[in-house]
Amino acid sequence: MAASKRKDSDNKTTDSKRVVYSEFGNVDNSAALQRGVPEVAPNQQNLKVEASRKGRGGKTVTVISGFQGKPEILADLAKQLKAQCGTGGTVKDNEIEIQGEHKQKIAEILKKLGYKAKISGG
Repeated sequence: MAASKRKDSDNKTTDSKRVVYSEFGNVDNSAALQRGVPEVAPNQQNLKVEASRKGRGGKTVTVISGFQGKPEILADLAKQLKAQCGTGGTVKDNEIEIQGEHKQKIAEILKKLGYKAKISGG
């Protein structure tokens, strides 16, 4: 009777990526599962440029929101804006945050790049 009672750990293999069933033979479906982001031209995007201090310990950052496009394009745009303003910044939640208050300068840069940019807030 002891021989018929096996532990589950004896039957497990060391390979954790074991495929039990695959209809088409392609195990890696990561490209098919990614959401498609529509490619929107810069002149069709309405960006909002505003200065914000909320949740940042009193430090001012310029937030650019309303961007529609691929994350790679957004990261490149953020890099270009940081270089033009001479400050740091980041990309969070499909928004660009640039350290300091640079609303006018960023709005001018975005308009030169072909984006529709409006300054929001007082």
